[in-house]
Amino acid sequence: MPDVVKRGYMPSDDKEFIDQIEKLREAGEVLYYLINRGYQIKPASTFVGNHHLLSERQRLALARSISLKDSIEERVAKEVHELKDSVVYIDTFNTVITLEIAFSGSTLLYCMDGTIRDLAGLRGTYRIIDKTDMAVEAIRKVLEAEGVKEAHFLIDAPISNSGRLRSKIEDMFIGSYVNAICEVINDVDKNLYEKERVITSDAIILDNCRSWYNLTGKAIQTEIGYYPFVRIL
Repeated sequence: MPDVVKRGYMPSDDKEFIDQIEKLREAGEVLYYLINRGYQIKPASTFVGNHHLLSERQRLALARSISLKDSIEERVAKEVHELKDSVVYIDTFNTVITLEIAFSGSTLLYCMDGTIRDLAGLRGTYRIIDKTDMAVEAIRKVLEAEGVKEAHFLIDAPISNSGRLRSKIEDMFIGSYVNAICEVINDVDKNLYEKERVITSDAIILDNCRSWYNLTGKAIQTEIGYYPFVRIL
C-alpha cells in the first residue's frame, strides 16, 4: 500500500504565500524589472530576496514564477492547444509530481508564462505515494480526451523508483487507445529538446522544444476545478 503523503506541503506556506503575498508581489516586480534590464536571475533574485527578507522557499517561488518578457512571449507562441491524432513527449517526473502536489492541495505557482510549477525538489529521490495513481489517471484522461495517438513517457533513470513509476504507468494505460511508451533514460531534458508537443513546465525545456502543451493546467482544471494557485505577477 503506498504511503499517504501530502506531497509538497509545508506548514509555513500559508504565512509565506498568503499572509505575505503583497511583499512577494513587490519583490516580483523588482525582479522582473532587473532581469529585463540584463541582470542574471540568480544574483538578481538573491539581491531581491535579501532586500525583502524573503525565506528560501519564497526566493525559489520568485525564481520559478518570474521570466524574461521575451521568454514569456516565445513560450506562449509555442504553446499548442490541440493534440488530436498526435504524438506527445512527456517530462514524466515533472508532470507527475506537480499533479501529486495538486491532489495533495499543496502550494502550486501560476507562473508568468502560463505554466503551473511546484516548489518540490527531487534531488535524486522519489517514491510512489497514494496520489501517484491519481496523477497518472489524470494524465491518461487528458490524453484520451484530446485524442492523442501515442505518448512517450521519458523517465529520469538516475532518480530512485524510476522503474516502479514506469511499471505503474504501463499498467494504468492497459486498455487505453493511447499507446503509452515508457522510456527510462539518462538526461531527459536534452532528449526533449527540438521535440514537438512536449509536456513539461521546465523552463529550459520550454525554451528548447519546438512546441508544448499545458497538460498540467488542463488536468487540474478538469479533475480538480478551482485551485488556489499562488500568482505573484
